[in-house]
Amino acid sequence: MSDDMLHKASERVALITGAAGGIGRATVHLFAQSGWRVIGVDRAPFGDDFPAGGLFIQADISIGENLEGIFSQAHAYTGYLNALINNAALQIAKPLLETSVEEWDAVMASNLRSVFLSVKLAYPLFKAAGGGAIVNVSSVHAVATSANIAAYAASKGGLLALTRAMAIELAPDNIRVNAILPGAVDTPMLRAGLSRGHVQGADLNERLDNLARKTVNGRIGRPEEIARAIFFLADDSQSSFMTGQAMIVDGGATARLSTE
Repeated sequence: MSDDMLHKASERVALITGAAGGIGRATVHLFAQSGWRVIGVDRAPFGDDFPAGGLFIQADISIGENLEGIFSQAHAYTGYLNALINNAALQIAKPLLETSVEEWDAVMASNLRSVFLSVKLAYPLFKAAGGGAIVNVSSVHAVATSANIAAYAASKGGLLALTRAMAIELAPDNIRVNAILPGAVDTPMLRAGLSRGHVQGADLNERLDNLARKTVNGRIGRPEEIARAIFFLADDSQSSFMTGQAMIVDGGATARLSTE
């Protein structure tokens, strides 16, 4: 093996879906700043600031054929993978009775089926690396939800069960699988969803303030805070004895009784 190939194999590689969104973008930059090579995937463009030495693939992960192409490119790019961050998600905020079958299926394809397929396709890359870590970005809606977001909540709840099943099956291959459950984080998805009536307020800023007061910390999370929790679960030096777990990062919102 050449010196160049040895150096390349010593670099840790992470593939992050939903890379252009709020949490995804912060996660991309944190991994890059920590010395990882990053492969980012999103159906939206990332812009000009994708980390040097990384690879950005613009594609919709809800389409199976696209995922095959994504992991084919990842294989050609590095040949191995140390971490897979399944972060991409679609949120449809409307009453269950008004949700169409097509909308329900679109949420499941983006939020749940894509994780199943991505892990299958990533498996040979993990084997080439001798193991690694998968972090599934679920949501507090998997454990405590509200009206008009049923499809999203169901997909995120399913992701927790899938996380546990994957952790059991992949443990013999030295692959850890954990989930992170973000609460209210200031992202474009959160702001877009504030119109569904679960938070009072005459305008967006008032709704954000009212939402912040519902957390124990009294504020909304920042994407960088979720990125650091994702990095903790992905980095074997920090979370090597964790697998099959669901870690809630929500400013204490789910710790408080709703009746208080």
